[in-house]
Amino acid sequence: MKRIIVDYKKLKPEVLKALTEKFPDGYGDDDIITFDDHHNQTIEAVEIKTDDTVYLVKVHSKLHYTMTNFDNDNFEVDDLGHVVVETDSSVIIDEEE
Repeated sequence: MKRIIVDYKKLKPEVLKALTEKFPDGYGDDDIITFDDHHNQTIEAVEIKTDDTVYLVKVHSKLHYTMTNFDNDNFEVDDLGHVVVETDSSVIIDEEE
């Protein structure tokens, strides 16, 4: 089984859909896996399993926003196949977290 670490900005629609189904009310501290990557940087992620792949989706302040605003029936995909989520300019998200 493949294990893939992915950033919230590069989620495929099927992974984002599985993420929102697994955590319909959002994820909690108990759902977060912490590990060191090959650069010896600490990564926090939530795990999503498909038939052939385990995805570790990096936790970021915008991941919750992306999950909340994902519409299973109406979403835009960029040229690379990643879900595009429009950010509300009235919502301030600290990039430094």
